Amino acid sequence: MVADTEHTDDDTAADVGHDLEAERTTAPMSEYTARDVGVGVAIFLVGTVIAFGIPLLSLGL
Repeated sequence: MVADTEHTDDDTAADVGHDLEAERTTAPMSEYTARDVGVGVAIFLVGTVIAFGIPLLSLGL
């Protein structure tokens, strides 16, 4: 068994499933469309109704 502090090789879990030769990108740099924004707004509205609307209805307001 290998101790947690012992270094065995240069392979890390961050490398698994990623193309190491591709240019690095992050989510904010990714392109998105107006449809993507619309879906995000719709999800926000549904979440707001669930978070605030249902408790307010249970109080009878």
